[in-house]
Amino acid sequence: MSVDVKQYLQNKAKANPKKVVFPESGEERILRAARQALDLGIAYPILIGKTEAITAQAESLGITLDGFAIVDHTDEAIIDRYVACYLETNSILSGKALKRMLRQPLNFAVMMESVGEADCTVAGLVHTTGEVILAAQSILGMQPGIETISSMGIWSIPEWEGADGNLLIHADCAVCPDPSASELADIATTTADTTRALLDIEPRAALLSFSSKGSAQHEKVDRVLEALELCKQRRPELLIDGEFQLDSAIVPAVAARKLKEVGPVAGRANILIFPDLNSGNIGVKLVQIFGKADSFGPLLQGFAKPITDLSRGASVTDIVGAIANVVVLAQSKSASAVAGN
Repeated sequence: MSVDVKQYLQNKAKANPKKVVFPESGEERILRAARQALDLGIAYPILIGKTEAITAQAESLGITLDGFAIVDHTDEAIIDRYVACYLETNSILSGKALKRMLRQPLNFAVMMESVGEADCTVAGLVHTTGEVILAAQSILGMQPGIETISSMGIWSIPEWEGADGNLLIHADCAVCPDPSASELADIATTTADTTRALLDIEPRAALLSFSSKGSAQHEKVDRVLEALELCKQRRPELLIDGEFQLDSAIVPAVAARKLKEVGPVAGRANILIFPDLNSGNIGVKLVQIFGKADSFGPLLQGFAKPITDLSRGASVTDIVGAIANVVVLAQSKSASAVAGN
């Protein structure tokens, strides 16, 4: 069963559009993508910057800003209000430090999300991944129970027919260079939650290695096994297993041949958790180049609220896709908050 990931996520986003804040409103690609997102009905854009400058640029590009909100990040009254609101529930940063931080558009945008005036943030054309992560970590904070910032992505692979059609999810291939066992466990559980929120499928996560269930002995294998035990302790309800070589994880016949006990994940995994960034980054590129796969992401995860980091070279189409992704995650966060009340 082939799934059009882009259309599927756009349809989900349309069902309950969210307020998306853009700190890089001076970028033509951002303005065009935000316009498309509004016209498609997947988001309500909020642009950060001076109204006159943004309006003039949009007019020069032939882009109408009807339906957009524009917020001036240098407005002292708004800054003071955000600082006061933030300090009601957070005491890590001082008011003076916060005021200084909020004069930067990225921090201002993330603060809008933190205080509930935006649902999610899209950035990364101008700011580095490190800058986006720092802003999110400092202002949004981490998801309860998670200490690791990571990323996940989705492959749509032509002619691949796995347990969930042509889709495979992968993590972490962009953020954590050499994760510890605890970090691997965080990556696995967070990716399972993100997968369920985005795609409405039962996550089955395979912890990858060069060993399948004891076929090799090495300290790197031991780290994966330790991560598996932590996953079982922290989130026993999730289907996470390992250690698996790639073929044992996704090919039923190989799993049946190599493993004494197959279980619900082996041969049927829809999430691949790479043991480090070396293997993850290489794996992503191999699948894209030789498997001709479309890749969606990477999407940042682990924060208390949704934020996504764009590639510097992201096209307008890429940005619209990222907007849909982060809106769907915001929908899930909202639903979880309601359920928790």
